[in-house]
Amino acid sequence: MHATTTLIVMGVSGSGKSTVAEELVRRTGWAFAEGDDLHPEANRRKMAAGHPLTDDDRWPWLRRVADWIGEQEAAGRSAVVTCSALRRAFRDVLREGHPSVRFVHLAVDPADLRDRLAHRKGHYMPASLLQSQLDTLEPLGADEPGVTVDGAGDPGAIGDRVLAGAA
Repeated sequence: MHATTTLIVMGVSGSGKSTVAEELVRRTGWAFAEGDDLHPEANRRKMAAGHPLTDDDRWPWLRRVADWIGEQEAAGRSAVVTCSALRRAFRDVLREGHPSVRFVHLAVDPADLRDRLAHRKGHYMPASLLQSQLDTLEPLGADEPGVTVDGAGDPGAIGDRVLAGAA
C-alpha cells in the first residue's frame, strides 16, 4: 500500500467529474485540484471557441496535472484531481513516477451526457465538442490502476461506488 492515494476522476465533458470529485473530497478531506483550472489560457480560449484540443495542446496541461500530483505525493497528501484523461497515453503521463495514482472513470450514456451539457451553465467547454471527446475516449485497460463506475445517479451513490471500487 502506498503512503498516499491520488484519485484521478476522469471521463468526457459532462460525466460529472467535478461533482463526484467534490463528493469524494467532502468524504475524505483529501487535497483537491480541478484539472480544468490547470489548462493554459490558450487551451481554454480554443475550447470556448468550439475547437477541440489536439494532443499537442494537451501535453503541457497533462504535465501540469502530473506535477500537481507529484507535489501532493511529496507532501504526503492523498488527493483527488479531475482530468478528462481520455487516452491511455495521457493516463501514462499522469501516472509515470506517481505510484499513488488510481483512475476513476465515470461512464455515462451519451444521451445523458448531451442532456447534461445542454443544461450546464458557466463552463467554457461547449456541448459541440462532446462527440470529439467520445471519439477520443479509450476505456481503462485491465492493467491500468483504477475502476470504471456508472456515473448516473446522485453524487452520494456514485461516491459510494467509487470508494467501494477504488479502495
